[in-house]
Amino acid sequence: MVMAGGKGSRLGPLTIHRSKPGVPFAGRYRIIDFVLSNFVNSGYRRIYVLTQYMSSSLIKHLSRNWRLSGFGEYIEVVPAQMRIGEFWYRGTADAVYQNLNLVRDARAEHVAIFGGDHIYKFAIDQMEAQHIDAHADLTVAAYPVPTAEASEFGIIDIDRDGRIVGFIEKPKHPPEMPGRPGWSLVSMGNYFFRREVLERVLMEQPKGKGHDFGRDIIPHLLGQNARVFAYDFTTNRIPGEPEGAAPYWRDVGTLESYFTSNMELRARVPALDLYNRQWRIRSAQRDYPPARFVRAGEGEPSVDIDDSLICEGSIVASASVRETVLGYDCFVHSGAEVVDSIILSGCDIGRGAQLKRVILDKNCKIEPGCTIGHDPVADRERFPFVTESGIVVVPKGTIVPARGACVLANDVADLLANEPELLREMRDGSYVVSQASRHSYESAGPRFKKFSGTGGDSE
Repeated sequence: MVMAGGKGSRLGPLTIHRSKPGVPFAGRYRIIDFVLSNFVNSGYRRIYVLTQYMSSSLIKHLSRNWRLSGFGEYIEVVPAQMRIGEFWYRGTADAVYQNLNLVRDARAEHVAIFGGDHIYKFAIDQMEAQHIDAHADLTVAAYPVPTAEASEFGIIDIDRDGRIVGFIEKPKHPPEMPGRPGWSLVSMGNYFFRREVLERVLMEQPKGKGHDFGRDIIPHLLGQNARVFAYDFTTNRIPGEPEGAAPYWRDVGTLESYFTSNMELRARVPALDLYNRQWRIRSAQRDYPPARFVRAGEGEPSVDIDDSLICEGSIVASASVRETVLGYDCFVHSGAEVVDSIILSGCDIGRGAQLKRVILDKNCKIEPGCTIGHDPVADRERFPFVTESGIVVVPKGTIVPARGACVLANDVADLLANEPELLREMRDGSYVVSQASRHSYESAGPRFKKFSGTGGDSE
């Protein structure tokens, strides 16, 4: 069971119209593609994906691109159904509790419950093997992280045999690992349960409580002296990876971490290898032509590209793209310079534009001569979404002129009006609502240009 209903508020404005697992990543994937690839590559063929918040885009992606064939094999989307009352999922455990009929119908001896919103590779069968060998009631995937970053996770305390003897959910002052100062052992939010234990412990929770695995279920089992073990993720070995390769796991729950994780992929030696043919990360297969690098005309300079990922269907014409993730179906015009940025699909970057440390959501249009990321003071005065470190985030379908206010797409403006937390981050006068019939799904990319490719996705 894959938990894919998270709102991902800290990733706004990328999540005002899609759930966190549906957020694009590395130019051509979505976040949920990583956990699903891990399951399929590990040999699992009966998977439920539990959705809830802003799930339309995610469901469309899954139904079009994640199909298993054969009797008894499936990846099924399970929207929240209010099976036990007039309320949505109230936590991770409650999501499973409201779908216990699926667990019972499957009649599996063990149930894997994984989050759908992290970036990682994981040979899941190795975790299940330990779970079975230890005769565990519950096994929790664990990973050491710097203590300064551990307050967003559940902290695990284990004995010498790897049995969990203590668990604290998201403490303000996380305890350190014995013998490893400055590091804490955290739960990755990935679990293996014996099915009968999972059913029993969910049914034992008091009515109206017991909604979360970390806060409620794990402490409850520890109080019963159940056999709860940690699986050391650092021991996981991915087929096709070189000997001694370090494991990779990132919680991309904030704009800063999302930006950093994308940037890690375009490094000369990336921490996460997307080119391992024995462990492919699967996603949508799009009918776009190859990426094209071309002089814009006679006398125009050649293209300058370095340390970047350029996806299919994109065109770079006499422009500079460095240390950047450029999604599919984009167009970078002559004289433009894009540095240290994430450009999602369908974007058009006008002639002579200068972009640095920018995240463009899909289908944005940067008009000729526009400058973003070179003057932090000017950026904060002009753009509604700027992170603490100065990363400018432009919502889906936005038009950014060389000077003056940004123009939001109609549908995005309507969604932002319902997000009071995000609205507090926006400054008066920094944006206007499009008065035309432009919507955020309208691509600004190559299909409108003479170097045209095929049409863009609608999500």
